[in-house]
Amino acid sequence: MSKMSATKIAKVGFVLGLTGSIATGKSTAAEVFKKHGIPVIDGDVVAREVVEPGTDGLMAIVEVFGKEILNEDGTLNRKKLGTVVFANDEARQTLNRVLNPFIRGRIKQQIAEKKRQNPLVVVDVPLLFERHYERYMDAVAVVYTTEAIQLERLMKRNQLTETEALKRIKTQWSIEVKKERADILFDNTRTKEELVQQVESWLKQQSL
Repeated sequence: MSKMSATKIAKVGFVLGLTGSIATGKSTAAEVFKKHGIPVIDGDVVAREVVEPGTDGLMAIVEVFGKEILNEDGTLNRKKLGTVVFANDEARQTLNRVLNPFIRGRIKQQIAEKKRQNPLVVVDVPLLFERHYERYMDAVAVVYTTEAIQLERLMKRNQLTETEALKRIKTQWSIEVKKERADILFDNTRTKEELVQQVESWLKQQSL
């Protein structure tokens, strides 16, 4: 279950990176930490916050992709933007390059604020390894499932064809690569309940 089961969190402000790949179960693991009152910095939430109306992040996207990616009320049309970037690797890389400074800056700020007052801070980032966020973490936990299960779950969850699902999976590193880089591994090849129990057990070992 865990590559770090014997390690104890012995200082205030231990920063645990939490990652996986699309449809591997990372959100389920994050909910367990939240249930225990542990602050979770959600990279997806931060990514939405930095492109709210009036933000520098949204202005930067419009400069690159045009006003066509906006709704009539000035908010970001995520579906339209997603259609563009998932169909074009260059566009996706451009979007990541434009937004990365805004997202990274906000996440680093939240880590600094929360680690001063909490024994454990979880940073939930889908592209943690791809964007080299591990440099800000004391350890990284990966929620793992096999690539075959990942594909099946994503197709079912998002009502996608196999081709569509594979295209989204391939925008991230292979879960097998992330597994090898993990300090802590939560195995989600079976049931959701078993995944929850693994996270609970790890927390109990930390006396949290």
